[in-house]
Amino acid sequence: MNTEEQGTTRFSVMARTRAAVALVVAGCLALVGLAVTGQASTPDGLEFVQVGHWVYNDAAQSAFHVDGSTNRVDARANVPGAEPGSQVVQGDDSGYVVERNRVTEFDKATLSVEESTPAPAPETPFVMEVAGGPYLVYRNAGQIVRLGDPAATVPAGGPLSRPVATADGTVWSHRVDNGALCELPKGAAVLTCVANLPPGHGGGLTLVGDRPVVLDTTGDSLHRVGLDGLGDGLPLGIKLSPSAQVANSAVGDRLAIADPERNQLHLIDIGGLDQDRPSAKPISVELSKGSRFNGPVSSSNVVAMVDETRQEVLTYDGSGTLKSTTKVPGQGAAPRLAKGEDNRIYVDSSDGSHVLVVNGEDGKVLDVDVDKAANSQTAGAPAEPQSQPGNEAPPQQPQQPQQPQQPQHQQQPPPTKKPVPPVAKATPPGAPRNVGATAGDGSIKVSWSPAADNGARVTGYRLTWSGGSLRVGGSARGATVSGLSNGTPYVITVVAENSAGIGAGASAKAVVPGPASRPAAAPVVTANASAEGKVSVSWTQPDLRGGTLVHYVVGMTGKGERNLSATSTEFTGLTGTATVTVRAVTKFGSGPALTGAAGSRKVSVPVASGPPTIIITQVRGKDNTLFVSVNANGKGAPATCTAEFFAKNPPVACSGATTLTIREVAWVGAITIKATVKTSAGTATDSWTGVPTINGGALFWLGPLALVGLRRRKDKEVL
Repeated sequence: MNTEEQGTTRFSVMARTRAAVALVVAGCLALVGLAVTGQASTPDGLEFVQVGHWVYNDAAQSAFHVDGSTNRVDARANVPGAEPGSQVVQGDDSGYVVERNRVTEFDKATLSVEESTPAPAPETPFVMEVAGGPYLVYRNAGQIVRLGDPAATVPAGGPLSRPVATADGTVWSHRVDNGALCELPKGAAVLTCVANLPPGHGGGLTLVGDRPVVLDTTGDSLHRVGLDGLGDGLPLGIKLSPSAQVANSAVGDRLAIADPERNQLHLIDIGGLDQDRPSAKPISVELSKGSRFNGPVSSSNVVAMVDETRQEVLTYDGSGTLKSTTKVPGQGAAPRLAKGEDNRIYVDSSDGSHVLVVNGEDGKVLDVDVDKAANSQTAGAPAEPQSQPGNEAPPQQPQQPQQPQQPQHQQQPPPTKKPVPPVAKATPPGAPRNVGATAGDGSIKVSWSPAADNGARVTGYRLTWSGGSLRVGGSARGATVSGLSNGTPYVITVVAENSAGIGAGASAKAVVPGPASRPAAAPVVTANASAEGKVSVSWTQPDLRGGTLVHYVVGMTGKGERNLSATSTEFTGLTGTATVTVRAVTKFGSGPALTGAAGSRKVSVPVASGPPTIIITQVRGKDNTLFVSVNANGKGAPATCTAEFFAKNPPVACSGATTLTIREVAWVGAITIKATVKTSAGTATDSWTGVPTINGGALFWLGPLALVGLRRRKDKEVL
């Protein structure tokens, strides 16, 4: 075996070993963390953040793993035969090389190819690394493919814009053709469409506080998307072109929207989506004219875009300040942007020769030379100990024959140094001490005391919670976790890391983030008017902003206010147009009661323009039943009608052509029918005399008989 072959073999073996060890460590960490925290029972499906990023290198015909924290290539999977520019996406146990017509799976532990399957559509998909995934979204074909367990291909029914996914693994998609906004929960195989953009409106999806939001590029507004449809629109304050693209998530209180037709990047204040305050003025950044752009893509503090014309990656902070401009090395087509689950943004050269790693906290960009790692014999592998040529052990010295003891004049042996006791091997650090947590508005502030280093310096602390993770330096004694949902309890676990591994975790008690003494949001109110001035009102519980509900204050025009704990009520005796308002009253601990924003709804109570009218147009008979056709006019008010021939039908709502039914009657010859209409403005009647039509013809005359009304006998006659 030549030197190059030996190096390649050693690289493959060592990389596989490291990947396998990483999986074992991750599993042990999960078990130890649960044991130390002592929280509730283990969730059904624990999800771990996928670390780093995979890229396919055309020259080496291999997939390489880039560790964003160290900016090193640390694993290689040989996948020969993939087309140039292939994408790579990873799940918990497998990686996938994604071509236009084929998907090849490789095992992340053994780094060996498992199988190849044909793609469901001949197009380059949008790839997503999320809990329960990964996913391939074939946007033109309208197909969502889950490569995770259980694997599934979900038809969307039409072309899609760029999807987003929440931390719990729910994928949200937007149908371009009909505006439908649909969710695919983790593990589901059927889309559920919960809302629609107005007909003819374009848009795109994003996340704000890990909740879906849709950008309406036609209406220049943002809307929350929930199970009850679209929320109220937040005006952008700018005019967008139809090709505007929204970032995958917000950066603080700003959301990035790129408008390539106008060569602008806008940062929109989104505080008005959930807060009762006016939105700040949008920040607009001028982009290079004549360039074609890819993005924007956002991390926690950074917005990144790729200038495809100049082959550059641009990074900005939440205020629109340019942080860096970095050239993307490599040959071929435009670079690709990808958001990692480790809060970093990765920019791949089209040939996979370089990966630019964008730090999600400060926007710094570092270049990882994948070609260099591919050509290095030890790329991604730890250093090996020195050995003798041929890997042979050094020859042992032959033992000298024992000299006979000299009883006299024996020389004392020369003084020797005491043997140095062996140094204890470093182990993973202990659990952080005194972990505490304090709630904030959409955030939790976490503090802790240092963990025992156990022989190796603590290099960092990792905070994890349901839906995310955060890493800080080894000298940190606290951190703020942001982007959380107010009113939702969170348990945040802190673990320490050193060169020997990851230690045990420790947690504070569950904390519920929420704003400090802020009034509740406005309820969504529904009002329906019925006959005789009656209005039924209902509403949904609004965002209480972390407070406790005391009651609702419900007011109606001309009827005063009432305090209710229910979410519905009824008003009577109303006329004309009236307005109902609903406010939620909340408290924070022992503080004063706060009255929230008002939700309102106008309702028009029908008013009659005059007395009603009714005309009998036809009478038909069949099987001891009379069918009386009338034309009723309530003159603008709700009306009820009855018909009478010995028996009377129950009152029924009537308007225009209406059929009234009189049952269980018998007749012979000509009869008289009376019909009555009633509204709040009065009563009217009409009568009809004649022979009812039966099966299209008149009743056969049995003789010149007067009107005879016979009740149908229900019981047998007694002889």
